[in-house]
Amino acid sequence: MFKIFLTFIFLPILIFVNTAKAKVTPKNYDFTFDKFKTFYPGKTLEEVKKVHKEVELIKKSTTELYRTEITHVRYKFPIYFQIKDGAIIDFYARLPNYFIHDIFHQSLINRFGKQDKFLNKDGTSFYVWKKADGLKITYSGTCTITCFPVFVHGIKPTKDSLRENFLDKMDDVLK
Repeated sequence: MFKIFLTFIFLPILIFVNTAKAKVTPKNYDFTFDKFKTFYPGKTLEEVKKVHKEVELIKKSTTELYRTEITHVRYKFPIYFQIKDGAIIDFYARLPNYFIHDIFHQSLINRFGKQDKFLNKDGTSFYVWKKADGLKITYSGTCTITCFPVFVHGIKPTKDSLRENFLDKMDDVLK
C-alpha cells in the first residue's frame, strides 16, 4: 500500500515541485544603456530616424522638441530629445515603473563609476554623473513599497546646452 502511495502520489508531486524552481529575472535585467546612445548630444535627427521610425515633433522654435519611444521586451516608454542647429543637445527618458531601481542604478555605476552628486528628498533620489561618456547624466529613482526608476537625462555640459536644458523647461512648466 505504501509503495503504491509513493509511486502514484508522492513521486509526481516531487517531480512537479522540482520543475517549479524556475529562475525569475526582473524585466530590466537585460536592458542596456546603449539604447540611449542614439540620442546622445551631437547626433542628428536623421541618425535617430534610422533606428526609430516614428518620431514626433512636439514643439518647434529655436530649439525643436521631439518625442519617440524605446521598445524593451513588450513595453514601450517615451524619450524626449531637443535639437538645436541640427544636433541633439539633450535627452530625457521617462523610465517604466516595472524596472527595478537597484539593477538600473547599479548598471549606471558599472558603466560610469560612482555618481558625483546624490540628493534624497522624501523617498526620491537624484544621482548626477558629471563626466559620463562626455555627458552630464542625471538619474532619478523613488521608493514606495518597491523602488523603481523615474527618469534619466543626458546633456553635454556646455554653457549653451545648459541654457536649453530639458529639466529646467519641465521645472518652469510645473511652477
